[in-house]
Amino acid sequence: MTCESPPTTAWRSYGENRRSTRIVRVRVSAALVAATVLAVLLVPPLVQLDQQAVDLSAKLLPPSWSHPFGTDDLGRDLLVRCVYGLRVSLLVGVAAALAATVLGTAVGATAGALGGWVDRGLMRIVDTVSAVPHLLLGIFIVAMFRPGVWPVVVSVALTHWLSTARIVRAETLSLRSRPYVDAAVSGGASRRRVAVRHLLPGVLPQAALAAVLMVPHAMWHESALSFLGLGLPTHTASLGTLIQGAQGSLLAGQWWPTLFPGLFIIVPTLALAGLTGAWRERINPRRRSELML
Repeated sequence: MTCESPPTTAWRSYGENRRSTRIVRVRVSAALVAATVLAVLLVPPLVQLDQQAVDLSAKLLPPSWSHPFGTDDLGRDLLVRCVYGLRVSLLVGVAAALAATVLGTAVGATAGALGGWVDRGLMRIVDTVSAVPHLLLGIFIVAMFRPGVWPVVVSVALTHWLSTARIVRAETLSLRSRPYVDAAVSGGASRRRVAVRHLLPGVLPQAALAAVLMVPHAMWHESALSFLGLGLPTHTASLGTLIQGAQGSLLAGQWWPTLFPGLFIIVPTLALAGLTGAWRERINPRRRSELML
């Protein structure tokens, strides 16, 4: 009769605990993402309140049953304002992430597939743009347009495609050394056919992961630009404009106009980070690691 050695038992116990922690993290993250989507879709039609309705007699009311998140300095319901702000910030985040991913994938795949002077030239462009701080470059781009949603989308997209280009290029270079790619080249396949049939499908999972990870980053970037007064107009409810407009209330001791918009930024960010961490481990099982936030 043999007994299992203590080190093996301890290692197996550690692996089981880590797996159970990962499952709990994914379930909590999925629940938070579902709650965010449901709030964006259901709260506006169910709560019959105008987000722009001003009621000076109810300004800066603390959270209560009638106003769960309280009211702002113009008496507007903060729950409805936060939900509408989340809708705008998600629109900016998703649109900017998709645009940046398409641009980064095109540059990275072209550099990795063609190699040579094309690869060196494109990567030097990436390095040059990366040397400029994102926020500074974003402010410069936004300043050329009138405040609005699409200037912010363009600003975020043009400053966040660089990491995707590097990831896609590295993945493309890895795929180029695979035996089935060598077999396709030896069989007379053109560069275009190899890129479209063999390289591009292989980099799409990494590009999709980069796009999902970029959504909360783009939301933070929009919030920073709007907080500085350079993003969306002040009358447009976004999470950045809500926090920007609550500065005076916070200094006066009213904490709720700042807290709840901030939570609407932080919670979806953590939820998406949890899901993408599990996704990363699934598509790359040889490099399982906890997501660093």
